[in-house]
Amino acid sequence: MDDFTRKFKITMDKDAEIRHILTTVYQALEEKGYNPINQIVGYILSEDPTYITNHLGARTLIRKIDRDELLQVLVRKYLGQ
Repeated sequence: MDDFTRKFKITMDKDAEIRHILTTVYQALEEKGYNPINQIVGYILSEDPTYITNHLGARTLIRKIDRDELLQVLVRKYLGQ
């Protein structure tokens, strides 16, 4: 057995998962004729899942993400960090 501490990059994995979920949700909203940005912002502000369509399982997917975590990822990506 190794005597050193292993570091895991959970943040990168979580960011990738959130990106995948947001991309799927965006696509589902777009396919249904909604404005994806407006709907996602509405969901983030209210945490009301009815802003997100059930198409492609988007509503179930978006609810897997903690809203605070989603906001952190979005701000980090926006600021390039």
